[in-house]
Amino acid sequence: MKSNIKKHKNITRFIKKTSFIIIVIVISFVLVASNEITHHKFAITAQPLNLCSDTGSLPCIDTSKETISEPFIPNPELNGKQRFLSAISQKLPTIPQPGTYEYTLLRAYGAVFVNQDVRIKLPQKGIFANEQETQQFQATLTMGRVDGTKDCYLQKSAADALNKARIQQQIPLKSGYGSGDCTRTFNTNLRFWQKYANNQVLAKVQEGKETKILGLVAPPGTSQHLWGLAIDLRVGSKEQRKALNQNGWFQTVENDVPHWTYVGLTEENLPLFGFNKQVIRGITYWITPL
Repeated sequence: MKSNIKKHKNITRFIKKTSFIIIVIVISFVLVASNEITHHKFAITAQPLNLCSDTGSLPCIDTSKETISEPFIPNPELNGKQRFLSAISQKLPTIPQPGTYEYTLLRAYGAVFVNQDVRIKLPQKGIFANEQETQQFQATLTMGRVDGTKDCYLQKSAADALNKARIQQQIPLKSGYGSGDCTRTFNTNLRFWQKYANNQVLAKVQEGKETKILGLVAPPGTSQHLWGLAIDLRVGSKEQRKALNQNGWFQTVENDVPHWTYVGLTEENLPLFGFNKQVIRGITYWITPL
């Protein structure tokens, strides 16, 4: 009888001990899981820390700046057209089919889509339908003012590059001081088109029967000026051109003499991205290979 009671007590102690261990394990698991969830949430919501010391006693590590991705480099084994298309496909969601109106515009104005600056904002398509679409896109841009002007604005990277060139050389705007030389509204683009062309000419461009007009004026909703990546300048010397080229600005629209595009590449890299060099009446244009 005593043996049975002792045996029963041992079993009871074993059960209690085992239960205690199980409870401890469960509590530990819950705490760890809770900590992991809390840590995970913190990792998502925490803001980057700026570890720069004002005293200068610590090294400056500014983690608030965004990480710059590696620039795209086309495969040199591809032909020029393939290199260009591979580059713009990194920026443009849909590449237009040859023979379409969109493809014609891409050939004339698509140079900007090779820009590797992550701070540059590019449109998702080559044509804005109206002022509302244009304003919606322009509202997403970070703009910078061209030095020495009152209301000439470009995307900040483009403005900064132009300002550097104008420090090296005096380079006046085409009109001298006007916002129309820089980022334009849809209505301004439309007004310029109506000044030089009409709906009949637009229909011919859309059908692929007329392209020369694109070197004079862009059809409504298609100008690089709408994107804050083009400017009209008065350039007359090799030194001015060199300063612009050294800062990523090139003439990319054939026969549009005052028009300059911010491509953001060095002149040495333009052939790598498929651009063709053409000298027309003494002016060097870098033309898309489409």
